[in-house]
Amino acid sequence: MPTGSIGTTLKDLRKERKMTLKELADETGVSISFLSQVERGKSSVTLESLRKISDALKVDTSAFFTDGDAEQDDLADRLERFYYKDLSNGVKEAGFSPILVTLHPGDNKGNAFAHNGYEFIFVVEGVLTVEVDGQRFELTEQQSTLFDARKTHYWFNMTERDVRFLVVSSKTN
Repeated sequence: MPTGSIGTTLKDLRKERKMTLKELADETGVSISFLSQVERGKSSVTLESLRKISDALKVDTSAFFTDGDAEQDDLADRLERFYYKDLSNGVKEAGFSPILVTLHPGDNKGNAFAHNGYEFIFVVEGVLTVEVDGQRFELTEQQSTLFDARKTHYWFNMTERDVRFLVVSSKTN
């Protein structure tokens, strides 16, 4: 795994803060085994998980990016197409996490992921393609869906204009 990769950076930041994998897992709601796989370069991290990890480690998400690393460049490019606005007002104790996402045109690549809890999606503007458990469907403005987030899921923008949507994820199931 290249020096400066997300996994290496994650491990360095975690150790610098004297956190165990269990402590980081407890704070993020991400499993110990998943965190270990990310640190060893055996699994890629989703944008949502990276945000949770960044919050727990008290660093900006950009701390995981370095110049010259293809994995970093690809994720940095994905982050440019995804714009997240945390709507929690800094409240970490709530049982849910509200995020406003802007997905730019053509962002139709990515890997489905799963996590504990439930996920609610409400489309503010545009057309969002959602995949849950291998089944795709479209949500248009003012439409919503709620699903068990333990099912693999992902969202895509297959259109030529931005899509803005609210994602509310429960932190536990």
